[in-house]
Amino acid sequence: MAAAIMFESGASDREVARRFGVTRTSAHRWRRALAAGGRDALRSRGPGGARCRLTKAQLRVLERELEAGPAAHGWDQDQGWTLVLVAAFLRRRFGVDYTLAGVDLLLHRIGWTVQSAAHRPAEHDESPVNGRRNGDSSVGRARRTWAPARSAAKSN
Repeated sequence: MAAAIMFESGASDREVARRFGVTRTSAHRWRRALAAGGRDALRSRGPGGARCRLTKAQLRVLERELEAGPAAHGWDQDQGWTLVLVAAFLRRRFGVDYTLAGVDLLLHRIGWTVQSAAHRPAEHDESPVNGRRNGDSSVGRARRTWAPARSAAKSN
């Protein structure tokens, strides 16, 4: 609405763009929307993108189930949630298919973030690390896992 006020006061697209940190193209789009539909045309319509395929109740269930960890759902060998595991869990539990990018957005929506090890255990085996340093491409990188954002804050 502040941009509308500036336009109505005679400000240029460049001035509005500079004031709001957007491109001149975006400012010009705002000007055209204002001219065509008034201030209502500039009101937010909420977040863009596809709607979540899970209900609010299902999101709460998802969060509880993820907090139980992958081992509670039959993935004994994994120590943390990966996008692939969460996608498989969503398919099995709720019957919905998500792309990995969609799983990433869903996890952020419920407050989960990517986690990495904060320290190496004393019994850490350096041979895979040394293998990578020596150009052994058969040794893969460590996988990223997901955890609630509040867990990350507690561990710091």
